[in-house]
Amino acid sequence: MVGAEKQAQLRSALGTRDVIGQAKGILTERFKITPDEAFRLLTTASQQTNRKLSDVAEALTQTGGLRP
Repeated sequence: MVGAEKQAQLRSALGTRDVIGQAKGILTERFKITPDEAFRLLTTASQQTNRKLSDVAEALTQTGGLRP
């Protein structure tokens, strides 16, 4: 049972990492910035909107914007 939970958590983490990477890619291309700068934009948006970083990244990949 513990092994199945661990695998589910790892799958979720990999999915979250992929979405954040996609969002960083969108921002780096759109604004011609570095991946680190894109990550800072995402974390700032996350903090300002009081939303999880993964939720902000998901919204960006779906809507193209950082605002809710």
